[in-house]
Amino acid sequence: MAFPPARIASCGGGRLHFFPHHQGLRLPSSSRIKTLSLEKIVDRRQRVTLSAQYSQTRDLFTSRFQDSLQNLPKLVDDIVQTSISTGPRGAVRLAQGIQAVIGVGSEWLTDASRSTNAPGGLPAEMQLGLLSPVYLRRLFERMGATYIKLGQFIASAPTLFPQEYVEEFQKCFDKAPAVPFQQIQVILREELGRPIDSVYDYVDPTPIASASIAQVHGARLKGSQEDVVIKVLKPGIEDVLVADMNFVYIVARILEFLNPDFSRASLVGIVKDIRDSMLEEVDFCKEAENIEAFRRYLVAMGLTGQATAPKVYSYCSSKRVLTMERLYGVPLTDLDSISSLVPSPENSLITALNVWFGSLLACESFHADVHAGNLWLLRDGRIGFLDFGIVGRISPKTWDAMEVFLASIASEDYRSMASALIEMGATDKDVEAQAFAKDLEKIFSSIQDLDTEIIIATARGGSTNSTAVAANVVVDERQMNALFLDVVRVSESYGLRFPREFALLMKQLLYFDRYTRLLAPNMNMLRDQRITIVSNRGANYKGSTTITTTAY
Repeated sequence: MAFPPARIASCGGGRLHFFPHHQGLRLPSSSRIKTLSLEKIVDRRQRVTLSAQYSQTRDLFTSRFQDSLQNLPKLVDDIVQTSISTGPRGAVRLAQGIQAVIGVGSEWLTDASRSTNAPGGLPAEMQLGLLSPVYLRRLFERMGATYIKLGQFIASAPTLFPQEYVEEFQKCFDKAPAVPFQQIQVILREELGRPIDSVYDYVDPTPIASASIAQVHGARLKGSQEDVVIKVLKPGIEDVLVADMNFVYIVARILEFLNPDFSRASLVGIVKDIRDSMLEEVDFCKEAENIEAFRRYLVAMGLTGQATAPKVYSYCSSKRVLTMERLYGVPLTDLDSISSLVPSPENSLITALNVWFGSLLACESFHADVHAGNLWLLRDGRIGFLDFGIVGRISPKTWDAMEVFLASIASEDYRSMASALIEMGATDKDVEAQAFAKDLEKIFSSIQDLDTEIIIATARGGSTNSTAVAANVVVDERQMNALFLDVVRVSESYGLRFPREFALLMKQLLYFDRYTRLLAPNMNMLRDQRITIVSNRGANYKGSTTITTTAY
């Protein structure tokens, strides 16, 4: 096939264009060809991109819709089964909940109307309405025991909840009002299955203590005349707890169904963990098991001469009643009384530390609430561990990291501390250890600046005119949580999420730090050779690989 001769045409820039020579044929200019081609390419690319985006969105929607349809029957069945287990009490609690919302809502409206007239307008903390920390805490308090316990969980879980909520819900730890003694007597008769005076020679009608779910009365056993304390579950608490937590569980299930992001955050898992733990807390058989486990640990390790936990009287204990040996002593914060009982308060503190550290691995569970009300120096000089409603079990992996963490605090080796926290925390990021270590150094240096408030209470005896001076340490819960929140906040900025057991351990260490400042101000509890921090390396571990708490 023959081709016509080619014309060589010059173009700007010296480039050569070859095209066949046709007489009378008008061709578009080179620039116009380029413009038209570019417009077509851009238009085609835009259409392709939009089509791809639409396709991806449609596929994502279709996938989520299909997943939702598949999960819908399970959700409905879950709601039905949970509602059945709740029963009529659910309707009663719903009505009470509506009343509580209306009450707190009225408070918010009143406060909001005052604030809107102020120069600054509505404060930021009020803009969330009933979901703001203050009003949500008030709502929880109106809703009763379950929500107060839920508030206490929020207050003790800075790894899970925002700082402002953790701080506000500290107020949920305040003393709860006592139940009339007549109602306590009814529960005792029901649980004992026989007259009260056939078991106890005497029961003090005035409670020693009253908490959100239970209150404690002093008593004396019939026959043996032993002094005991009776911990009694408040009436109706279990029914209310089941109804409330089932409602919270249903709300969490619906939220996860509507928004899969909640599922990735394990919202339902967290709620189930809280529900299971709180249901265990109202079962005093569980607490009795925790106490007996600790007493077995003391016997096995030969520590019964140094520490103890109250003996449980099983024949007059049940799911709702716990009868225990009454221990007499003073909190580890009562310096004056401690000095009158033992020659060296420092040695008593060392004993408490060694017993507690040893229980982390050698005992089935460790005491996870060693505040001053639960850790006493007894009249016989032993350390008394009280109230085993909050216990934990630590996994080997977490304790390995905690060992390094504690050693790094003692040596102020912040690089090792950062490495330990990175090992302990769950993250999908590459953490810059050196920068993390510098941030941790700033935080832990502030521990030295924490002030321990010493209150000197002076009482004068009328006849002898003598003066009794008692020194006490006010352990500032907010200050301690603020310190831990700083650690959590900085760690989260590096993408780290810690297990709840880390929070439990850190809180106990902060309690012991306060006791050290009062009883042994010159001692470093993590460096002192008299204190033994148990090691998991090469040891037989007796716990599970996951944290288990029986209360929060």
